[in-house]
This record gives sequence, structure tokens and C-alpha cells, in this order.
Amino acid sequence: MMPADNHTFFAPVTYILTGIPGTEESHVWIAIPFCLMYVTTLYGNFLLLFIILTERSLHEPMYLFLSMLAAADLLLSTTTVPKMLAVFWFRAREISFASCLTQMFFIHASFIAESAILLGMAFDRYVAICDPLRYTTRLTKPVIGKIGLAIFTRSFCIIFPLIFLVKQLKFCKTNLLPHNYCDYMGVARLACDDITVSVWYGVAVAILAIGLDAVLIALSYGLILRAVFRIPSKDARLKALRTCGSHVCVILMFYMPAFFSFFAHQFGHIIPGYILILLANLYVLIPPMLNPIVYAVTTKEILKRVINLFYRCCSRSFLL
Repeated sequence: MMPADNHTFFAPVTYILTGIPGTEESHVWIAIPFCLMYVTTLYGNFLLLFIILTERSLHEPMYLFLSMLAAADLLLSTTTVPKMLAVFWFRAREISFASCLTQMFFIHASFIAESAILLGMAFDRYVAICDPLRYTTRLTKPVIGKIGLAIFTRSFCIIFPLIFLVKQLKFCKTNLLPHNYCDYMGVARLACDDITVSVWYGVAVAILAIGLDAVLIALSYGLILRAVFRIPSKDARLKALRTCGSHVCVILMFYMPAFFSFFAHQFGHIIPGYILILLANLYVLIPPMLNPIVYAVTTKEILKRVINLFYRCCSRSFLL
């Protein structure tokens, strides 16, 4: 990197999002599945929130965590997808520096929050299966509220320094951002300052927050499986495994794209840029869309209420 003295620094007023480089002619068509996934995300997560909030019988720890996950999914997708569609369909590529920082904050904060919520859900299943007699006394509504507050506080405290680090950087290169949303490292790489601190902070967050959550979740499910296979009744074992099945699917959908994208960036010199950006889009499009579908299909209580809701809506439409 050239010495800073050889550059003319500037404070970026706007960035230009290029979308997915190399696929400009296909942007209109790429946006169609993105839009369909976003509509599905909105519909599925709002429906899930509506059912959980209006059904008093679902005001239990597992469903309260699920409502937190749905809210985080809505935040993550709504922060990114509308701007993606504007870039693809209307060539509205400009984004102000303040808006870019705001988008960056909510993307990464909601991602960190989702990881913590999944850890909370794993703990909920651990207590329910491994210590069922104390389940109702351990995971009360006030305790769930405190866990939710801790998740929000942790996300803010972890991500705020990222925004501070970006604001301290000096820029002298182009303001073209080769992405369809404001990613932390994408913006940092445009700076002419030494970004070693920014890089290492990002690595520390990945390891100490996301990585630690993943390890604790794996440990929880290891203990759960050990307890399940010690249950003498085969029916009870299957019921316990079915209860955890939806959680495991959601966990895999969340962590696999994130880790795959992270490792793909380590080999960015041999993987085309548009592939890396498409991978980065996976964790803001796929999990928020599939999470409510997985829970609606695999959870009897939610599936029954979804069917009843559709039945009532269809009956009213028929009467009208």
C-alpha cells in the first residue's frame, strides 16, 4: 500500500453500489427470485409473529425465542433486499455514507443477534430435555425477557466498534463499492489507511461471537443427544428428536452459508467476484425465507394454527 502522503484523502459523501459485477445484463432477471424470496420472507415471518403473539398458549420460551428469530430475520432482510432491488431494477446505485453505515450496522447486528437467539433456543431445548422438572422455574417469562435484552445489548456492543472503526478510516480511492449492499470489509477495503485493526476485529468477532455460539450450540445438542438416547421409550426418543429437528435445520441454514462465505473469501483470488457476492447474499436471503417455513411444517402447534387461520380467511372470503 502506498504511503498516505501520496494520496489525496476525502470524506465519502456517497457510495455507488455496483450490484453483482460481471452480471449487469442479468440484473433484472436476478432481482426476480430475490424479490420473490423477500415477499416470502415478509409473509412467513409476519404470519409467524402474528400467530405467536395472538395465541396465549404459545407464550412459552421456545415460541418466544422463535418470535425473536422472526423479528431478527425481518430486520436482516428488510435492511438489505429493498436496496438490492432498487439497484437491480431502477439503477438506484447511490447510497449516502450515513445510510451505508446504518445498513452495515443493522446487517451485522441482526446477524450477531440471530446467532445468540439460536444459542438461546439450544439452551431452551437442553433444559426441556435434560432437566424437564425445572424447565418452568428456570425459563420464566422474565428470564426470557432478560435474555432478549442481553442479546440486543451484546449485538450493539459488538457491532458499534465496527462502525466507529470505519468512520475513522481515510478514503482516497474510488467510491465504487463492488457489492449490492454495504458490507463491513467491502467498505474498509476502499480505505487508504492501514486496515489491520479492522481486519483483526472482524476476525475476533467471527471467532469469539459467531464461532463461540456455534461451539456452545454443538455442545448443547451433544448433551441433548446423549440424554435422548438414554430414554428407554422409543416413542419418547422420537418425540424428543422431532422437537429438536426443526432447530437443527434452522441452525444449519444459518451457519453453513455464513461459514462457507467466510472461507470462500479466503480464496477470493481463485473464485470469481460475482460468486463471492452471491454467496454473501445467501445469509441475508435464504435463512430468513426458510426459517418460518421449517417451523410451520415441523411444529404441530404452529402448523395447526396456520391451517386454522387460512381456513377462517377462506371462509370469510367465501361468505363475502
